[in-house]
Amino acid sequence: MTSTEEETRMPTRDPKMHLLLLQTTGEPVSVFVYEVSPGSEEKTQLAKAALKRLKTLRHPNILAYVDGLETEKCLYVVTEPITPLTAHLKAQAERGGSGELEVSWGLHQIVKALSFLVNDCHLLHNNLGVWAVFVDRAGEWKLGGLDHVTPEQGDPSLPPRRSNPDMEKYDPPEGLNGSGKAAGEKWSGDVWRLGCLIWEVFNGPLPRASSLRSLGKIPKQLVPHYCELVGANPKARPNPARFLQNCRAPGGFLSNSFVESNLFLEEIQIKEPAEKQQFFQDLSENLDSFPEDFCRHKVLPQLLTAFEFGSAGAVVLTPLFKVGKYLSPEEYQQKIIPVIVKMFSSTDRAMRIRLLQQMENFIQYLNEAAVNSQIFPHVVHGFTDTNPAIREQTVKSMLLLAPKLNETNLNQELMRHFARLQARDDQGPIRCNTTVCLGKIAPYLNAGTRQRVLISAFSRATKDPFPASRAAGVLGFAATHNYYSAAESAARVLPTLCALTIDPDKSVRDQAFKAIRSFLTKLETLSEDPSKLAEIGTQDVILSACVYICECVFACVDENDPKQCNGGNPCCSFTRNKGSSGWDADDSWSNEKDADGQGQSSPGDESWGNDWDEEADASDRFVSSRKLSAPARKSGVSTASVTPTEGTRLTSEYNWDSTGARASHNDFFSSMSQRATSTATVSLGGEEEATSNQSRGLSKAELAKKKREERRKELEAKRAERKAAKGPLKLGARKLD
Repeated sequence: MTSTEEETRMPTRDPKMHLLLLQTTGEPVSVFVYEVSPGSEEKTQLAKAALKRLKTLRHPNILAYVDGLETEKCLYVVTEPITPLTAHLKAQAERGGSGELEVSWGLHQIVKALSFLVNDCHLLHNNLGVWAVFVDRAGEWKLGGLDHVTPEQGDPSLPPRRSNPDMEKYDPPEGLNGSGKAAGEKWSGDVWRLGCLIWEVFNGPLPRASSLRSLGKIPKQLVPHYCELVGANPKARPNPARFLQNCRAPGGFLSNSFVESNLFLEEIQIKEPAEKQQFFQDLSENLDSFPEDFCRHKVLPQLLTAFEFGSAGAVVLTPLFKVGKYLSPEEYQQKIIPVIVKMFSSTDRAMRIRLLQQMENFIQYLNEAAVNSQIFPHVVHGFTDTNPAIREQTVKSMLLLAPKLNETNLNQELMRHFARLQARDDQGPIRCNTTVCLGKIAPYLNAGTRQRVLISAFSRATKDPFPASRAAGVLGFAATHNYYSAAESAARVLPTLCALTIDPDKSVRDQAFKAIRSFLTKLETLSEDPSKLAEIGTQDVILSACVYICECVFACVDENDPKQCNGGNPCCSFTRNKGSSGWDADDSWSNEKDADGQGQSSPGDESWGNDWDEEADASDRFVSSRKLSAPARKSGVSTASVTPTEGTRLTSEYNWDSTGARASHNDFFSSMSQRATSTATVSLGGEEEATSNQSRGLSKAELAKKKREERRKELEAKRAERKAAKGPLKLGARKLD
């Protein structure tokens, strides 16, 4: 045993009580110490008798004996850790007072212990009072003070009980009158003292015997039965067993949910499974009114035992988590977390869904290692469960688990399941909740995953047939607007939102307009003051702006020559390789394609970026057209489709100096100009008047369109002539770019 934590001198005898810890097990115990002194033979004899009785009497409501030691100078009695009732009531009064439920169960236990002594052991206690009652850690009352216990017929080996002047007020009146035990039943004296105990529990220390007539704060349900205990006629005082039965009648003081729950827990091992199920269901509703110590030390062990060795199943979860609120973090980790981890591996659907529903009660006690290695691998099975309720609860639980998930589980495994749910799940609410959950866990995703996933996922949600899913997609865009660059907001987000302004559902339209105004305000702020670029976006915004600038530069230069790209600007090289560095059109969560190998995704593809493939292709075509030369764009023909005539030299081979006769002779463009002029002169001779007449009734746009069409036909005709004259290409011939 180690250091003393508490010391209390008992009021009716010399022993002191100490609260200590056992060295062998570390469990707390209480130790009563009686010091032998000269001239105290009678007291020493009573102390030894108390030790003997405590060793031999075993009952749940009698103080439990652990160990003892008798020496010439001292007598040691080791019991379970307890607190004297007087100290317990004082502490409860400082916290607002003991509730009637706690007192009712305590009195039930004391009366039951007294009935055990009188009716089963045929013993008389002779020392019942607040000094003989102790309270354990669970708040249960224990009967002690066995110094004066005697058989019904008396024990000649014990000295006669001598009345202490301070204790005479607790003696029954027939004892004071000298009538002795023949005046009433054998239990008459003990039940009288029981009445005194009840009075002191509710009203405090008893000043005098006559005060028993004043009821004070004794509850009304208990008053009739209390009056029987302190009646003047000893023969009319009830047996402890009958008193207990009367108080347990419907409407009695001992007839309540707290007493019923305790009685069931004492016999839970012999109850039927159906009775256990019903009990645990009702227990959840009653726990809020039960004392905290009782829940921690009495209910919790029974709940853990019922799950570990019984067949209670998921029904114990709700009361278990309610009791867990009373535990310290260390106790929670030690007692409940191991059980929770084991529960997650259960195949019982009821158990799994209860765990997911109650996760907010214990998530703060789970460490990241346990979540990623022992809990998340079992939770993800809920994404593919055939029960929609489990799928929905699994999605909702990710709001709590996401902050504790590692890089792989969060950005890869979880995103893969979310993509499949949003694309394939047949339940609209589940698709909607998936979108909502994604928007809420976006801050925990890494930057690459956000750029790859968010826009594609919310865009897919806006095309969902379920209106709430479309609204969730809009709200997702609004909630994550800080993660989009100005270019993404303008080119990808706003077009998607604008399409929803004509949505059939008004709530979706309203949300779309709000989101559009928010994004437009952001872009207008950037347009008015470009210096706020750093406030609105991150480096991605700058890179996006460089992309568009460099694409304009590429329209007039050879993009294969880095020297022509603004002196080798790093953002230009980023644009040239954008297809391989993440700026491609594929925003899918995964690169998985269909088995046909054509790169086309099925309607149930788990990729979130496939909806944007066509748009991205159009964007690529637009960028490519901007890279054409000005004459080619004007003629409407791409440079790749123009095949130079045989013998034509490259532009770099010509003499660009226009001076001298040689230049006039070798200049290809001058000869082409002469031929074009002569041709125009000939054609104008016969068609000028007709063209003039036709153009009078045409607008400028129609004239331009007509000229382009004529030019296209002329070029096609020339191309056909050259191809026919040239014949098929020969092997080894070089095709000019």
